[in-house]
Amino acid sequence: MADAAGYPFRMAVATRTIPESCIAAKRAARVLGRAPTAAKDAALAATARLLDERVDAILEANAADLADERAAGLSEALRDRLTLTPARVAAMAEGVRAVAALADPVGEELDYHTLDSGIDLRKVRVPLGVVGVIYEARPNVTIDCAALTIKSGNAIVLRGSSYAQRSNGALATIVREALEEAGLPEDSVLLLDSGDRDGLAELATQEGVVDLLIPRGGEGLKEAIKAVATVPVMYAAAGNCHVYVHADADLEMATRIAVNAKVQRPGVCNAAEKLLLDEAIAASHGPTILAALAAEGVELIGDARARAVAGESVAIGEAGEGDWDTEYLALKMAVAVVDSVDEAIDHINAHGTGHSEAIVTEDAQAADAFVAGVDAAAVYVNASTRFTDGFEYGMGAEIGNSTQKLHARGPIGMRELTTTKYVGRGSGQVRG
Repeated sequence: MADAAGYPFRMAVATRTIPESCIAAKRAARVLGRAPTAAKDAALAATARLLDERVDAILEANAADLADERAAGLSEALRDRLTLTPARVAAMAEGVRAVAALADPVGEELDYHTLDSGIDLRKVRVPLGVVGVIYEARPNVTIDCAALTIKSGNAIVLRGSSYAQRSNGALATIVREALEEAGLPEDSVLLLDSGDRDGLAELATQEGVVDLLIPRGGEGLKEAIKAVATVPVMYAAAGNCHVYVHADADLEMATRIAVNAKVQRPGVCNAAEKLLLDEAIAASHGPTILAALAAEGVELIGDARARAVAGESVAIGEAGEGDWDTEYLALKMAVAVVDSVDEAIDHINAHGTGHSEAIVTEDAQAADAFVAGVDAAAVYVNASTRFTDGFEYGMGAEIGNSTQKLHARGPIGMRELTTTKYVGRGSGQVRG
């Protein structure tokens, strides 16, 4: 494959076995982990430049993926996540440049003191080594992950969806070429053949080679990895996110936030899937908010009290018990009426996935109670859940959003891809 200017795409998909690919990445990580910041930034600058230069070829590869029968059965939301446009490719390049502009985390001193023995002891950031990422649909993840791991001194082994193989291959080829141009090992970025579930298990059991595995996807992928993984895993999992409209919420603000959180991009993990209306304002605020969502094409379902609030003015179906735990990733939303901020907190903690939750209120005490009580990676007061994003947080990009508590929580950026090392410098001390 070549782009309009005749630049060939060397196939980036690894032809080696998964163990061979991971060992190659380990060798590359030893070099990249010691590379100077200037070399890593040069690789990122070259990546951004090549993305700009080869946008036509990237879109050609993406169009072939979209036309392939493997993509034919995808939902509208997944097709949107798979689709690349000139603007989305430009955003990838912008994200790479943003990562390059950030301070290098490797070598950052976190602590320093002199021991009683006279040894100077420093605690510094160091790369993890080899990071494996399993992801679905979104080709931009290829670039985001590669940029973050290059800057943080880690090699990466990528395993994308079979229906995005051409797009991912085109993008990974660009990064590998940029690494070579900067004098860094190409195998710092490796793209595996998508294969089948057996390949997932093989990648998840590369003990001593893969230092961290990050699955990005729904609960099905999470459970498949949990069943077999023997390497450390950090889950960038589902987002069953809520917007709670409190009794002291401003109606216009609540409507704007609820619509944005659901509609702005419904197929992503930080989109709101549930709307909670406080009983005190359900009758006064509910019809307006529900009508605004319905006008944007959102299919609404709800509990008995929510359906009563909607009345005849807005069509709202009956929510089943399983709906409260479902991440739709589509223009669909479940609505419930709750009696208080405490009941909203309990509902979210029972059904949420620990991703992103929001309260709309003018009551500072209620906001503080919500922030303290909700167990999630990101909690917002009077703002949309859609802001849980590495780029929005000033990280340049993200590998995903961790919904667990160790070793990182929230957007996974460069610092979340490092560990620490203690370095002691003495003058001949021995311990008695």
